[in-house]
Amino acid sequence: MTKSTVKGAAMDVQERTEAEAAVTSAVLDYFEGWFDGDAARMERALHPELAKRKLLEDGWSLDETTTEQMIDATARGVGRGRGSGDRQIEVEVLDVYRTIANVTVRSAVYREYVQLAHTRDGWKIVNTLWEWT
Repeated sequence: MTKSTVKGAAMDVQERTEAEAAVTSAVLDYFEGWFDGDAARMERALHPELAKRKLLEDGWSLDETTTEQMIDATARGVGRGRGSGDRQIEVEVLDVYRTIANVTVRSAVYREYVQLAHTRDGWKIVNTLWEWT
């Protein structure tokens, strides 16, 4: 396993634990906000320039969703119908390096690869690539 760093210096165990907790919190705001229809949590999790993508059935084209579209769909409750029952949300923080993090999320509904950036407002999701489970 590579040594994690933040802002150019090696992270100690406490710093790594805190960074992983903050990253996990942002990812849970995104997933739980979606399933609960909580647009405020969704907005808190996302960078304004989110690039959320899914490969379409033609094997080439991408379905792309913006921050505004995600917040709007969350507010309309689109995710509520998809997260009924046991959501089985598993967040695996794969790496934290300086101001970036890479996470895999497994749930009963989605498999999602999530990339975050540590902005002046905290950890924000900037990229996701997802598929139905």
